[in-house]
Amino acid sequence: MNDPVRVWRQLRDDSVLLDGFHALKHAVRFGARVPVAVTTDRPAVLELAAELAPDVRAALDGLLTEVPETAFTALVARPHPTSVAALAVRPSRAANLEGLARTPRTAPVVVLDNPRNLGNAGAVIRLAAGFGATGVVTTGTLDPWHPTVVRGGAGLHFATAVERLAVDELPAGPLFALDPEGEDIRGTKLPDDALLAFGSERSGLSAELRSRADHLVSLPMRPQVSSYNLATSVAMTLFHWSATGDAPA
Repeated sequence: MNDPVRVWRQLRDDSVLLDGFHALKHAVRFGARVPVAVTTDRPAVLELAAELAPDVRAALDGLLTEVPETAFTALVARPHPTSVAALAVRPSRAANLEGLARTPRTAPVVVLDNPRNLGNAGAVIRLAAGFGATGVVTTGTLDPWHPTVVRGGAGLHFATAVERLAVDELPAGPLFALDPEGEDIRGTKLPDDALLAFGSERSGLSAELRSRADHLVSLPMRPQVSSYNLATSVAMTLFHWSATGDAPA
């Protein structure tokens, strides 16, 4: 069998780091190709899988290799408490773009306009996967496949299409942008083919995206409260879509 440490070092620069049991679990569950997975306690991880994710236990049994703690910490800068990590092959950009562009869509695309916070971006991807969104697109400089984003997304990048695009490259569809000056979202039905756009945590929507928006909508908020966290805003909006659109029950 190939030395997992050597394989890891050969692949790490071009692979997606899956940091922790839940990231690996979700990646395997949603079809990721995982060439190497390591842990400091193989029986404990398999026991955890039997308890929390029996559907992937057999797959993890075939993937996991136990390594000494010194080797593990040399491979992973911030070891997860579950002491398991893996490398996965990033999904094809062409396949993701095809999925984002395919019509008719049965679920919205979430657009994060110039996001700044890596953890928030990961939380949004986790939310989008949970609601069955078609994908998450970011504009600007933040890499939505950054290891911190993947960690925040708990490996659910593999359950939805995640890509970075320019505003003029966004998929087709009516664009609903969240803006304090917009109409109350409670009076709006969000269609399944919508693009749901959210501005950055600090500066809101860019002028470029705001000018492209077909509709400006706002979330209900108590006066004198400044704003919601980005992930909270996305959750509220996706829940509204799920309650008023044609989202699966």
